Amino acid sequence: MMDPIEVMKKHATVPTSLPTVLPDDITYQKAGTNGTNALWVVFVIMLVSSIAFYVMAFRVPVQKRLFHILTAFITTFATISYYGMAVKAGITENVITVKHSQKHFPDTFTYIHREVYWARYVDWSLTTPLLLLDLAFLAGLSGANILVAVVADVIMVLTGLFAAITVDESPKWGWYAMGCIAYLVVVYQLAVNGRGVVQSKDKKTATFFISIASFTLILWTVYPIIWGVADGSRIASVDAEIIAYAILDILAKPVFGFWLLFTHDSLSSSVSIDGFWANGLGKEGTLTVGDDEDGA
Repeated sequence: MMDPIEVMKKHATVPTSLPTVLPDDITYQKAGTNGTNALWVVFVIMLVSSIAFYVMAFRVPVQKRLFHILTAFITTFATISYYGMAVKAGITENVITVKHSQKHFPDTFTYIHREVYWARYVDWSLTTPLLLLDLAFLAGLSGANILVAVVADVIMVLTGLFAAITVDESPKWGWYAMGCIAYLVVVYQLAVNGRGVVQSKDKKTATFFISIASFTLILWTVYPIIWGVADGSRIASVDAEIIAYAILDILAKPVFGFWLLFTHDSLSSSVSIDGFWANGLGKEGTLTVGDDEDGA
């Protein structure tokens, strides 16, 4: 006769372990100490550069201050932007949901909370058109070409902002593609039209324009690359993003400004503007509606 206990042991099923279901993960991608310190450093650099540009402007006659004022405005807006980002006033947060599908397990999700610095795009929407005006006036571009370049530039920045605050992947990269197309229009205006028209000026001015315009376009080409690995694909950390943009902004604004002003002041074709710019709206510039002879 068999032992009942042995029979039970023989036919008992061995319990198997239940699949482990991982909980949803939440990731926060925010600026750390290095990123915050970089924002403050650039704020100081932009502030000091702005003061220097205004001092340089007052050292020349008002007729020759066009480039000084434009360049000072560039770093002034950048000063405000970097202060806003440093004190956390120019920041919003994207919440990106990443779904993880598995064959034998329930779907899990990762929620990524990443900081987006919208103040940076406000800065660019104001400073890059001013920078384009510096280059356009240096080359002698026509009003039509300047308008096209500035509008394309604003479109480039705005679509970049829309891409940055868009969470869904397909629309995000659609905005990005629009911005890149707009940037190509800016490149064409400077590299083709600008280079063509500046050849009518003296050789020193033409050479200088080609150098500083090339310097600017190379820097501007790096911006969308950084965007792609930062806000776009979130490969780079927020600190790395801040530091990369900080280096580019320093080169594209204060370094560009000092190079432009010191070199331009030494050119024989230095721009001098009289009329309304220097003297205000005089009698000869008054706008009249209707006939002067007729009373009201």
